[in-house]
Amino acid sequence: MRTNRAGFPKLSTSSKGLILLPLLLLAFIYLVVYPKEFELQALIGSCGPPPPAATSAVTTNGTAAVDKPDFRLLIGILTSADFYERRHLLRMVYGRQLASSSPPLVAQIDVRFVFCRLSKDDQRVLVPLEILTHGDIIVLDGCAENMDGGKTHAFFTAVASMYADAPYDYVMKADDDIFFRLPELAASLGAMPRQDAYYGATIPCDSRDTRRGWYMSGMGYALSWDLVEWIAAAEDVTQGRTVGTEDRMVGEWLKSGGKAKNRFNAKPAMYDHPLSVPATKCAHELVPDTIAVHRLKDNPRWAQTLRYFNFTAGLESSKFYKLDS
Repeated sequence: MRTNRAGFPKLSTSSKGLILLPLLLLAFIYLVVYPKEFELQALIGSCGPPPPAATSAVTTNGTAAVDKPDFRLLIGILTSADFYERRHLLRMVYGRQLASSSPPLVAQIDVRFVFCRLSKDDQRVLVPLEILTHGDIIVLDGCAENMDGGKTHAFFTAVASMYADAPYDYVMKADDDIFFRLPELAASLGAMPRQDAYYGATIPCDSRDTRRGWYMSGMGYALSWDLVEWIAAAEDVTQGRTVGTEDRMVGEWLKSGGKAKNRFNAKPAMYDHPLSVPATKCAHELVPDTIAVHRLKDNPRWAQTLRYFNFTAGLESSKFYKLDS
């Protein structure tokens, strides 16, 4: 047998083949059984970190964001901590609209539930559970759980501070018994100026003149961000005037400060449910071009309203449920 200069035997071509064949077979088996190990070796042997995963911006309606939204709206639903069932209903009502609006909403709309400090032991367990699950609750400090006890002022003041680094274009205060059709609201509010703007349904109910009706119904009204900041800072106007009928108080602040020159009255598209108790002049029959329906005090009224707007369209038949009577 021939040897090389180092004294080792020199292998023939056939001998090399017999040695390499098992090694190649072993490598093939390893690659098939443990493919991830080769990825790890590739990462270790590379000169830099692995390339980042592809990302895309996502809007609140769950679709990829191609363009910047026309405007951003925060809806604060002022409610009570104990109203778990109502929050569950509202999450479904607004979540469905945000997820399935077609065409997509022109605005980014965020919905938050707002109440004052928790006062009972069960609330201190169940509300944190909601926060962990949904992340859509704001708990105000230093206010009484009473709509007319200063809660609205506490809400606007807190929002001005919480979102100072990423302000919304508009902030809306809403009741928990109102149903907003978000596409219609976005289209209507989008026509408003972004400054010194006050949007809602004027009081008294039988008036559509914003000059005569100097404040908006508490069912739901929106303020441009500059007015939210102004309310938070205008202690000379609001001090001693935060307790009382909350929608009227907001109107008085704005009137005293010479603010809200850009007003929009959304009536008759914002109105009370026709079966409101007690009956009000703000009530009329459900209509197709509705923006909001107020005074939905119980589930039957919610069901009637949602049925009118065909809210469950798209539900397919299934062996898992039978919904017909």
